[in-house]
Amino acid sequence: MKEELKLPEEQQESSGVSRRSFLKALTGTAAGIGLSQMINPALVSAMKKGLEKHPVLWVQGQGCTGCSVSLLNSVEPSIAKVLLDVISLEFHPTVMASEGETALDNLYRIADEFKGKFSLVVEGAIPMAANGKYCIVGERDHHEITMLEMTKELGEKAGSVLAIGTCAAYGGIPAAKGNLTEATGVQAMFDKFSIKTPVVNIPGCPPHPDWIVGTIVHLLTKGLPELDDDGRPLLFFGENIHENCPYLDYFDEEIFSATFTDKKGCRMEIGCKGPDANADCFSRRWNGGLNWCIENAVCINCVDPGFPDSASPFYESA
Repeated sequence: MKEELKLPEEQQESSGVSRRSFLKALTGTAAGIGLSQMINPALVSAMKKGLEKHPVLWVQGQGCTGCSVSLLNSVEPSIAKVLLDVISLEFHPTVMASEGETALDNLYRIADEFKGKFSLVVEGAIPMAANGKYCIVGERDHHEITMLEMTKELGEKAGSVLAIGTCAAYGGIPAAKGNLTEATGVQAMFDKFSIKTPVVNIPGCPPHPDWIVGTIVHLLTKGLPELDDDGRPLLFFGENIHENCPYLDYFDEEIFSATFTDKKGCRMEIGCKGPDANADCFSRRWNGGLNWCIENAVCINCVDPGFPDSASPFYESA
């Protein structure tokens, strides 16, 4: 059966599967539709086993979908393996084949059937102003569903919640100075409504795909990971970027870069926020291990609860 579930070799690129391949894989799964609508028996069996393990519901609010795009770049394990062998992704507005009330009916059915046993993934901030009307995520029985309403209802039923990306974790760009929507992160919204479901924050703009996949796998196999004071897994956010920076010697010698292309010097004077940033970007690296922010520009501390205001202006020294 594993051979039947495997993507063609030409689609298993070292940098991860393409969006087209990912959509093709998802179209044949139960993402957003009932299992009775499945055709491929091997996929039916795989998804049923996934449901027995732990279904995952992914909802999206105020955001750019960058966190989902980052997830598509998961290299090891591949995104196909994650979806078919590790989790049962039952709802994802961007990539699922189903839509409208069919998708929403399945979303709420899974939430009721697996109450207390499923993980809710939230991407994007939650607007609180105007009773949540700034973000309508669907309509069911002629009732417009806001992101606030959906996150509240599903959050109360979930066994755990993953706030993926800085927007979902802390409000992020939608909550930046000047916003009118009262955008906020999941934990702040839960506190307002006294929702006790545990929340794990996976900030980043966007977060590394390993942070997303690794946290989900940890939840499925070992339970909630150890968190820091900002609700982030210490597994990924426990080390300081500046203290592990390859340009640290230049900082100690007070040699500073004047431009992004100047490789000999610490980047503090051109806006690097590494001393305030805790994440393992320096060792995990991005784009399949090819590079990371400080090699191309500077660290803007996108994992910080105050981002982007706390990092603005990006390219000026603090």
